[in-house]
Amino acid sequence: MSYLFKSYVIFLILAFAGNSCFAQSTSPNKHRAAKSKNSSVAFWLTDPSDSTLFKQKTAIVPGDVSDQLQTIKIDRSQVYQSIDGFGFALTGGSAMLINKMSAASRAKLLNELFTVDGNAIGVSYLRISVGSSDLDDHVFSYDDLPAGETDPDLKKFSLATDEINLIPVLKQIIAIKPDIKILISPWSAPAWMKTNGETHGGNLKPEYYKTYAQYFVKYLKGMAAHGINIDALTIQNEPLNPKNNPSMVMEASEQADFIANNLGPALTAAKLKTKIILYDHNADRPDYPISILDKKKAAKYVDGSAFHLYGGKIEALSTVHDAHPDKNLYFTEEWVGAPGHLKKELKFHIKDIIIGATRNWSRNVIEWNLAADQNQEPHTPGGCTSCLGAITITGDSVIRNPAYYIVAHAAKFVRPESKRIGSNLFPGLPNVAFIAPGNKMVVIVYNDDASVQAFNIVFGANAITSSLNPGAVGTYVWDL
Repeated sequence: MSYLFKSYVIFLILAFAGNSCFAQSTSPNKHRAAKSKNSSVAFWLTDPSDSTLFKQKTAIVPGDVSDQLQTIKIDRSQVYQSIDGFGFALTGGSAMLINKMSAASRAKLLNELFTVDGNAIGVSYLRISVGSSDLDDHVFSYDDLPAGETDPDLKKFSLATDEINLIPVLKQIIAIKPDIKILISPWSAPAWMKTNGETHGGNLKPEYYKTYAQYFVKYLKGMAAHGINIDALTIQNEPLNPKNNPSMVMEASEQADFIANNLGPALTAAKLKTKIILYDHNADRPDYPISILDKKKAAKYVDGSAFHLYGGKIEALSTVHDAHPDKNLYFTEEWVGAPGHLKKELKFHIKDIIIGATRNWSRNVIEWNLAADQNQEPHTPGGCTSCLGAITITGDSVIRNPAYYIVAHAAKFVRPESKRIGSNLFPGLPNVAFIAPGNKMVVIVYNDDASVQAFNIVFGANAITSSLNPGAVGTYVWDL
């Protein structure tokens, strides 16, 4: 880059500092935009440098833009995966804290989370645990027995524990958003089904594969009886992690056997349409889901594979897609640790997950977890002690944390049934584009550079110029 060009770019940035749009660039080299149908482009910003937290800024008027700035070119002819939604894990602990709020405060919070009105963020996807996760106040399954007892016919199966907090909160959410998608994931089978007889670690005993398949059937029917329809299930949260309490190990060969010979046939026989999703663990092992999808007897029951990103690279999702392009990809968990510094979390979660996962074929993004209290509780003995909720709830008081703003930048605008479309990449400005319902175009851009970045977004005859401070993220919304 020449000294003259560097000086020119610095001049532009300083001249228009504080203004998100250069609608009439002073550059002698311009991209001449045709007259747009639209008077403006909505612009929502989160900028850690000045504590701007998901705020709608002055709308940007399309116009002439400089050819000397980097240009994000949107290509609607390149259409990729459909989007199911963005949201959080509604853990048992999250539900407990929400359910303890006063009725008025709870209603206000749920409307803020699950509608798109005003500044509401439009959560459209939830993950819940089958039995307890490690962010419940105690460990439980739906068929807990004294040591030495078994229940192969599941005569003692009961959803009673979930009926205290989780199910009442879900019913209130569904009343607000009836079509919300819900994914379920077990952290462990009941201890009596496992090789070690414990709530953490151990494997599912083969003699209980059939029983455990019926455990899922009973759960799905029981939730449906409460008016809660489950869109998809993962067979085991983090099947290669025996350290949480609860947890259970399930090797790829075991998962393939369980799907092909037990769970798949059981759901089919029960006429349940809940999707089966593989794996649900880190991106460092794409071989795990690929090895199962390679087995036709199992793969015929499988909708796709799910990932976390505590290990590996997000591009592993594309590795799985390329091996089995007929199967879907999902992103089901990533945590923000306390204290959750906004600038650091935006960099990773926006760049690698909101943008990275969707650019690598994921149909959704779910952050871990929705809510905790001021002490990062509740959690089980041996559960996560530093998982910062997207919101912190203390009584009726709510504090919004990094994951709240991370999800908001996508969830409010990239609604279910949106489709990812083409956009070019270059260093310093990771981005992703979508066509959303209502004939809207949404572009999410993150400034991964150490300096202020001015750039163009060009879509056919429509063009705008914007700028982002280092570490800032912007969502741009066109009415087409």
